[in-house]
Amino acid sequence: MEAKGAAQWSSILVPSVQEMVKEKTITTVPPRYVRSDQDKTEVDDDFDVKIEIPIIDMKRLCSSTTMDSEVEKLDFACKEWGFFQLVNHGIDSSFLDKVKSEIQDFFNLPMEEKKKFWQRPDEIEGFGQAFVVSGDQKLDWADLFFHTVQPVELRKPHLFPKLPLPFRDTLEMYSSEVQSVAKILIAKMARALEIKPEELEKLFDDVDSVQSMRMNYYPPCPQPDQVIGLTPHSDSVGLTVLMQVNDVEGLQIKKDGKWVPVKPLPNAFIVNIGDVLEVKFNQIHRVVDHCNFIMTFVWA
Repeated sequence: MEAKGAAQWSSILVPSVQEMVKEKTITTVPPRYVRSDQDKTEVDDDFDVKIEIPIIDMKRLCSSTTMDSEVEKLDFACKEWGFFQLVNHGIDSSFLDKVKSEIQDFFNLPMEEKKKFWQRPDEIEGFGQAFVVSGDQKLDWADLFFHTVQPVELRKPHLFPKLPLPFRDTLEMYSSEVQSVAKILIAKMARALEIKPEELEKLFDDVDSVQSMRMNYYPPCPQPDQVIGLTPHSDSVGLTVLMQVNDVEGLQIKKDGKWVPVKPLPNAFIVNIGDVLEVKFNQIHRVVDHCNFIMTFVWA
C-alpha cells in the first residue's frame, strides 16, 4: 500500500530485454546493461546458512492463544530486518499458482500485444522499465509491468481495464486478497508498536492511499555477474507484499553491510516495511535495501 502523498514518477521508454534476448544470439551483455558501478563482491554466500530472514505465521498471529508470541516475532522482524516471510496467510495455493501462471503467460505474449501496454511519455505505469531518466543511464536486466489497482478511479484506462481475460479478473481477485492480508498485518504491527490500530490504519485509509501492482521479468543472461536485475533501493511506500513466481533465489537484502540471499518458502509472501512506515514512526522499524527477482510486487 502506498500511503497518502505518494510521489508521482515518470520513465523513458526503453527496449524490452526479453525481446532482445529472444531476437538475437547474445553472447555478451550490451554496454548499457553492464553495471560496473555495483559492488558484486559483498554478497555473503554463507550468511544464509547461519541465519535466514524471520518467518511470521499469519494463523498464529490471529490466534488468541499464540498472538502475543507471534506479535513479538513480528516486532523483531520489522525492527531488525525490515523483511519477513509470511506463511499460512489464508490465500489458497491453487489460486496463487493460477496467478503465477497467468503472469508468465502475460510476459510471453507477442511483443505487438505487449506494446499496447507500453509506458506513455511522462508516465511510469505500463510495460517497460522504472525510473529511466536519461538516454545514457545504466539499465536493469529486466522488464516490468506496473499499474495502479486501487482506487478504481486512478486506474489508467489503457492498462488494467484492457488486460486480457481471465488475467484481468485474476489480478482483481489477487489484489483484494492481498489487501486483506496487508490490513491484518498493519493492525498487528500497531499492536507490536503499542499504539492504537486506527493510528496506523489511517495512513492507508486516506483518500490518497493507493494500491499498485508491479510484475518483474528477468530473462536469461549470458553474463549474469555483469548485470543487476533491479537496482538496489528501498521501497518508498507503506508496505510491500512480494510473491515469487518461481523458486530461484534472486532476492537479496542488505543486513549489517552484507547482501543476504533469501530462500523463498513455498506459497509464502515476502513482506517489506516501506519508507513511509519508517518515517511515520521515527525509524522504529528499519528499511533494508534490496534487489528483486522474477516476482509480482503488490504495493499494498
